[in-house]
Amino acid sequence: MPCLILIFSFIQRVEGQEKEITAGIRLQKTHNLYFENGITADFTSSKLWDQRLHLGVSYVTSRLGTALGSNAIKQDNYLATIQYNFRRTKIINPIVRLNGGFFHANLESPLFDDLPNNSALCSLEGGITLNLKVPVRPSLSFGYNLITGDGLSGPGTLFPLFYQLSISYKIL
Repeated sequence: MPCLILIFSFIQRVEGQEKEITAGIRLQKTHNLYFENGITADFTSSKLWDQRLHLGVSYVTSRLGTALGSNAIKQDNYLATIQYNFRRTKIINPIVRLNGGFFHANLESPLFDDLPNNSALCSLEGGITLNLKVPVRPSLSFGYNLITGDGLSGPGTLFPLFYQLSISYKIL
């Protein structure tokens, strides 16, 4: 909760400048593993490299994907993101994104208590965002987790490659 208060106070301090807030859904697929879905939001203003830099947060989970109604491992990804837009005023806008955060896999059985189930997250993404004439903004990217696991030195379900589709709505 203190994090949300800090974010909203920062947003209010950028009065008198062009700013944008978007929020929506993020559909993510880990290559050769799970579908993970969740929510995403981002913020930019004219003070952030003329709206080329975006700051965001995302939460994706297999609970809303592969683990929904199955016995797949329930895992959660909490991400803070920094995104750079190369051609922000064009319809097809190439982007790069740096993500950092926290990963947790709920292995459920006490039999697996000795296995690692938490990890820091650090990933790079590259893709495109479509700037449509409507307030809906789709984004497609491919990513690489720089921190992964093999089940002994890190969570065994934290694979390196993923791809995602986000569909966001412009709130402000």
